[in-house]
Amino acid sequence: MKVDFPPVQAAAARGGLSVTQQALEAQTALLPYALGTFGVSLPIYVWVGAHATDVLPMTGSLAIFASAWAVFYAVVNWLKQPAAQNLARRGRVHILAGLFWAVAIAQLALFADQSGPAREPLLLISLAAAAICIFFTAPWLPSLLIVGPAVAAGPLIVLFVRPETQELANQGWGAIALALALALILNRILRRQFAMAAEREVLIADRAGMVEEARRLAQSKSDLVATLSHEIRNGLTGVAYVLAAATGRGGRSAPSREQLSAALDAANDLIEVLNTTLDSETAEAGRLAIETRAFEPVGLVRDLVLLSRPNAAAKGLEFTLHVDPELDIARCGAAIADAARVRQIVSNLVGNALKFTLRGRVEARVERVGDTRLAIEIADTGPGLTPEEMEAAFEPFQRVERTSAGTSGAGLGLSLSRQLARLMGGDLLGHSAPGVGSCFRLELPYDPAAAAEPAPDGLDAPAPAAEGRALRILVAEDDALNAAMLRAILEQLGHQVVHALDGRRAVELARLCDFDLIMIDGRMPVLDGPHTIAEIRALPDGAGERPVIAVIGGDADEARECAQAGADAVLRKPVSVGGVARAVADAVAVERAGGMRNVA
Repeated sequence: MKVDFPPVQAAAARGGLSVTQQALEAQTALLPYALGTFGVSLPIYVWVGAHATDVLPMTGSLAIFASAWAVFYAVVNWLKQPAAQNLARRGRVHILAGLFWAVAIAQLALFADQSGPAREPLLLISLAAAAICIFFTAPWLPSLLIVGPAVAAGPLIVLFVRPETQELANQGWGAIALALALALILNRILRRQFAMAAEREVLIADRAGMVEEARRLAQSKSDLVATLSHEIRNGLTGVAYVLAAATGRGGRSAPSREQLSAALDAANDLIEVLNTTLDSETAEAGRLAIETRAFEPVGLVRDLVLLSRPNAAAKGLEFTLHVDPELDIARCGAAIADAARVRQIVSNLVGNALKFTLRGRVEARVERVGDTRLAIEIADTGPGLTPEEMEAAFEPFQRVERTSAGTSGAGLGLSLSRQLARLMGGDLLGHSAPGVGSCFRLELPYDPAAAAEPAPDGLDAPAPAAEGRALRILVAEDDALNAAMLRAILEQLGHQVVHALDGRRAVELARLCDFDLIMIDGRMPVLDGPHTIAEIRALPDGAGERPVIAVIGGDADEARECAQAGADAVLRKPVSVGGVARAVADAVAVERAGGMRNVA
């Protein structure tokens, strides 16, 4: 008979034991008592067997009984060995040992049948031995169902063979049936207890996992607060000092160009840290959006190299680009990924190379890897990392003290870049040698037959005013700093700006004045962005047909609410010159029936 053993890997992995495993453990715990019971019963059997008419069969029966006891003793010792951890093997051993006892009890019954006046006492002893075996097999149901009937078969058959022992046979059959019924009831109770224990162990393991996850999240939040606090304090201190000098506070002279440049660098570093941190937290929560499309990777890397060469030259570094000739002359073929996220990853790798390399060169390489993969490598002659330092560099909030002293950063760039690469079906790898330099390799999916879609303009590149003319734009924004930044960008683009502090004032101005475009903050007091947009759309005499841009903080629900209210485009904060210019151009170009555009 084949016995199936349910898998226990899942339960064991979660900290609990399966019902089968607990049943075998309980049966194993009873085996020493079974040995003791049969050992105590042996003198009784010898005393009764001494009244048999033939001594020679008695000697053989005792030898078989002793062999069964020795085998059982060996099984008990084997179950303590590591090899007994295999449930299938362990279950088979349990059943085979029980069947060995069934054979021993059957030969006892056969010997009893030839024992003359001692026949009935010896048959009753063999029935008692069968009942004992049934009890000790009760914890595990397969053993009970196989071994139980087997051990009872021999004595019952011998009893039913002779007519003079029919009454005793009926009584013995009833006793065995009662023993089996009680054993099945006991097995049912034990299985229920085992199931409850297994469920309890799983719940304990789940709770331990949740506690560990909570501890990890708490540590992550603690690292996040500590990192941001340090970076924000350092960045804002320098900016505040320069601004204080610019306003003449404290009798300071006006800041120099170098001081202004340093303050701007500090502010940009701070924005980069905040953006990286927000992206990392979003990716950790599984809410990071990836928009996969076919794009031309060589042009993207070439643009980044051209933009970074002035910074490399300022440090006396050589920055070169090597492109696989097959990619450079190919008429078709494209990387399949999110171009904006690839730009973010490569920008981070290039920035790190320029930041940590003090002398020598930085090299960017673009090449094919097989038929369906593309590799972008950024190599440098910086300080290099040991294998342990390289592993730590990919961990969130971890910075290599030997190389990062005196530099800014949250320690999130490489970990976020690897997360982004894997979300796009690629990977980010690194190898390095101390004193030689480092090389980071971004691998992406590549389709040699795909046609690259037109790449969007750079985020920070200024764009001309929409349709070549200045627009009158109403900006509804309750935050003074955001409003001032939007006004500065729009006026830089050549537009005229009117500012409203809340949504209600924006609706009134839209009703009274003629604007070419309206920009509405998604979250405002008095009347929020979606309701403001809806009320503007309800204005009569064409006032409700003006293009509307919703300026939001990045929440998907907020974008959906603004779109449903009637926004022509969505502009996500923090805004840039290029982003505002594209949003204005897209919103003016969209026809009212054409729907909404999403602008980063």
